[in-house]
Amino acid sequence: MEIIHVSAECYPMAKAGGLGDVVGALPKYQNELGHVAKVVMPMYRTKFLYQNEWELVHEGGQALGNEWFKYSVIKEKTNKLGFDLYLVDINGKLDRERIYGYDDDTERFVAFQLAVCDWLSRWQHKPDIVHCHDHQTGLVPFMMRHAYAFRYQLGNVPTVFTVHNGEYQGQFGWDKYYYIPAYDSWNRGLLDWDNAINPMASAVKCAWKVTTVSPSYMDELKHSANGLHNLFEYEKGKSIGIINGIDNEVWDPETDSFIVKNYNKELVEKGKDKNKLELAGQFGLDPEKPLITFIGRLVGEKAADLLPDAISQSVYQYQGKANFLILGSGDPWIEEQLSHMNQRFKGYFNSYIGYNEGLSHLMYAGSDFLLMPSRVEPCGLNQLYALRYGTVPMVRNIGGLKDTVVDYGDKDGFGIKMEQSSVGDIAYSVGRAIDLYNNKHDLYNAMREKMMTIDHGWDMSAKQYLGLYESLLPTNKISED
Repeated sequence: MEIIHVSAECYPMAKAGGLGDVVGALPKYQNELGHVAKVVMPMYRTKFLYQNEWELVHEGGQALGNEWFKYSVIKEKTNKLGFDLYLVDINGKLDRERIYGYDDDTERFVAFQLAVCDWLSRWQHKPDIVHCHDHQTGLVPFMMRHAYAFRYQLGNVPTVFTVHNGEYQGQFGWDKYYYIPAYDSWNRGLLDWDNAINPMASAVKCAWKVTTVSPSYMDELKHSANGLHNLFEYEKGKSIGIINGIDNEVWDPETDSFIVKNYNKELVEKGKDKNKLELAGQFGLDPEKPLITFIGRLVGEKAADLLPDAISQSVYQYQGKANFLILGSGDPWIEEQLSHMNQRFKGYFNSYIGYNEGLSHLMYAGSDFLLMPSRVEPCGLNQLYALRYGTVPMVRNIGGLKDTVVDYGDKDGFGIKMEQSSVGDIAYSVGRAIDLYNNKHDLYNAMREKMMTIDHGWDMSAKQYLGLYESLLPTNKISED
């Protein structure tokens, strides 16, 4: 099969969160399983763009309402990522340093989707599957099947849409209806939700299959989906949850070049101690105490707004018996509170405000516990990285966290779970972590060794996606492949 992944992110070209990690790994594993998976995404001005060689493969133009724009498609020459990476360049729209956060994001991503559909419609052959990721690509299934400009070439190409985060839907007003290329007005309802054009809702309606990044998140979306829960319930017959994997080659404590001491499950105690010593030295913390870390976006969805009070309460309640370290950026208020705490709790707490890939690897390797009290967590990759590095995940019992972590109080458990995103639940979990670290050393070490044997690599998930794709192909096509 030939699979085209369409996404706003792909690591290492551009990444804002888990979407980038998924799209940067899944196609590689699909290729290793004998298929041809490719990625097309916007051309942002990132380091990866300037550090690699590209070749021009297509030039074209499209209308965004009354505006005509030219676009070009370039391809990375060496296949260094394990798959073909294509970038769509639209001068003045996509060629910016940041992925998101501009006032004209609606125009930027609609133009990107128009360019992708136009390019695919001009291929001499057609891909077997077009796999779209999140709302920035949510109009592609509609355009392929219903826009006059594309439906004759692309209308019979199966589409899959993956919801990485249902909270963000990309909706915009009907006053911008002219951004969408001409279609039969009877199909207007396929774009609409709550009197707005909603790309995520449109994709759920129009894609041949819909997936979420964990089975539990699929169930949760039927009850709470930022206004789309009735739609997810209605479309449940074509929907499935497939848990994300991680790239075991990138996230491997035996070979990771970002950490100071490589290790495996037999050497987990010594290896983690060396990395913890490095972290403690960098951030003025005590390596003899359990180190609890948080890595991620500092936003309400991750319950990061609770961290200042929860950590403060824990420091006082447990008399400084644990250290805390945070890596992330997001809400300015949260960033400011954490920065103030650097001095207030010096020796017990520190934070790094920003994005630092190397530091994140070192923190997974050197931490004893990873805190994820998320209010919403469709899958979560951080807990999977933590398991890979022998770091005990402390997670809210929700979404993908529910599917991948078992509380150590249960049979064969290896993590710490909390039922609510609250200051009290976080502080209580910190107390359990301190007790496990100080008073149950044999159990703690056995848990770390067990975690490192759990395989959350992409092989199994990649096979599930391939099975889903095959269910959409004509029988003769499956046998040919």
